[in-house]
Amino acid sequence: MPDPISIRPVRREDFEQWLPLWDGYNAFYGRSGETALAEEVTTMTWSRFFDAYEPVHALVAESEGRLLGLVHYLYHRSTTAIAPNCYLQDLFTTQAARGKGVGRALISAVYERAEAAGAGRVYWQTHETNQTAMQLYDKVAERSGFVVYRKLF
Repeated sequence: MPDPISIRPVRREDFEQWLPLWDGYNAFYGRSGETALAEEVTTMTWSRFFDAYEPVHALVAESEGRLLGLVHYLYHRSTTAIAPNCYLQDLFTTQAARGKGVGRALISAVYERAEAAGAGRVYWQTHETNQTAMQLYDKVAERSGFVVYRKLF
């Protein structure tokens, strides 16, 4: 692994390094080329990280001034608990950082912040084909057994 990594909130001056990570994350899930996210979505996502009225947050993993990974998470209400839930929406590391503890460190940082915010749980979803990531996820959380259904508009 490179020199020690630090996990910190994203800063406005990180955009140029955050964007390739964001693009890599979206490409991994097939959102590139003709199916790429609209530029307005990326612009809005970025702006939400710095809006105190938005429940969306971003952390980055950094080493030697370079960003190695990102995690985005948000808080939301639930009908089954008083405490908010924390949804870990996006997690991505550079290829070179994989298998070196960066993903685990980003997840742990979300756990710490969620607990400090009084959240009752942190949860996320991944595609069933993402076996590499699931090896880590199985070590740091438990599978809920729920299946996701959706309808796109």
